[in-house]
Amino acid sequence: MAITYYVVVPFGRGEDGDLVPLEPLEAPNGESARRRAQAAATKHAGAIAFSRTGDPDSGEFGEPTILASYGEVDGTMLTG
Repeated sequence: MAITYYVVVPFGRGEDGDLVPLEPLEAPNGESARRRAQAAATKHAGAIAFSRTGDPDSGEFGEPTILASYGEVDGTMLTG
C-alpha cells in the first residue's frame, strides 16, 4: 500500500562553511511541511520541504517532490 511522507530538512553550516543537512522532521501534510520549513529557515541557513510516495513494505519509493525551499538552499540539495 502506497503512502506519502512529508519531510522537512533544515540545513546549517559546517565548520568549513558548507551547507550540511540537519535532522529531518516529518510533517502530517504538505502545508504543514511548508510552514515548518519556512520557520526552520529563520533559525538555520535554509530548509527544504518535500514529499515522497512509496510502499514501506516493499521499500520502493519514487523520487522526492519539492514542495518549497527557503533560505540558501534549493531542491538539488536532496540529491547532492
